[in-house]
Amino acid sequence: MIQTQTTRSSLSIADRARIMERWSLFATLLAVVVIMLGAWTRLVDAGLGCPDWPGCYGFLSVPQSTESIAVANARFPETPVDVAKGWPEMIHRYAAGTLGLVVFGLAAYAVRHRREGLPQKLPLFIAAFIVLQGAFGMWTVTLKLWPQVVALHLLGGFTTLSMLTLLTLRLRARHKAPSGRLSLAGLSRFRPWLYGGLALVILQIALGAWTASNYAAVACPELPTCQGEWWPADMDFRHGFDIAQHVGPNYLGGQLTADGRVAIHVTHRLGALILLGYFTVLLGLMWRQARQTEMARHVQLVVLVLAAQITLGIINVAFHIPLPVAVAHNAMGAGLLLAVINLLWRFYGQPQTLAASSQNTTTINREVTA
Repeated sequence: MIQTQTTRSSLSIADRARIMERWSLFATLLAVVVIMLGAWTRLVDAGLGCPDWPGCYGFLSVPQSTESIAVANARFPETPVDVAKGWPEMIHRYAAGTLGLVVFGLAAYAVRHRREGLPQKLPLFIAAFIVLQGAFGMWTVTLKLWPQVVALHLLGGFTTLSMLTLLTLRLRARHKAPSGRLSLAGLSRFRPWLYGGLALVILQIALGAWTASNYAAVACPELPTCQGEWWPADMDFRHGFDIAQHVGPNYLGGQLTADGRVAIHVTHRLGALILLGYFTVLLGLMWRQARQTEMARHVQLVVLVLAAQITLGIINVAFHIPLPVAVAHNAMGAGLLLAVINLLWRFYGQPQTLAASSQNTTTINREVTA
């Protein structure tokens, strides 16, 4: 017991930050898996594979035996058991539940060691947000895939992932010395434009969530035109972006008309073109200043992820939404968001480092003069 207490007390702040960072990184990767599983569940039309929540037909797992299926069908006569669709939904729930437990563990660890300088507010906020995200998961089922809730649930998943990424970066900064090679010479002026790019990425993810929740991904089956036209004349934007769809119907497969779905799909395409053009110019200008610095690899990361995401989007349409590609498209959307956040993070911390370096230099000069 004494040895255990000694071991615990011998851990430095950097050690505790390193431990928490590893768990935060694990939670971040698990959040990516949860997002991919959610996409898989949605794409195989298994969003209502279990009509109740948090169980499945009143069971902890998908009923499979003859007796269990008979009981389940008696409980929910309007939605007979489909084992093939029940498992994707439950696997997604198991993964999300595991993520919740890890996040609660991070929050508890942060509170326990709050006097040692570990970040506390962000882990607690993430834990609270996970509870809200769980509620949206429940409403997704109980409201029968109501598009407004489904879209918000998807955005909540990306928000959770973003906050876990920021927590990981903050913890890593606690126990790793900043690199002396990182320089912002000539790059600071791009910071506001990067925030603009981040806003565009978030808007495009929101459009993607609305496209998915209304089953509009297949509304335009060809490229670069849609329904044989560059600008389909019958597009109904008012109907497509009606955020007041009423609660009640089963929205599996969507309730919008074809013209409304075409309007959503075309808007998502336009968003992708705007995003591509914006970042092509911005990253091109940044590269001219950053190519001789450590910032170059962070710029390159955004370029690679953006190129992969655009490519996956094209393949999605060209090959009529193949399941692996569609899931990868969702994951790469998260990757683009994180790549931009990572690039912004490099800007966020560097001025403080430079300021601290300047202050230390001044102090040394004074001591030498004295």
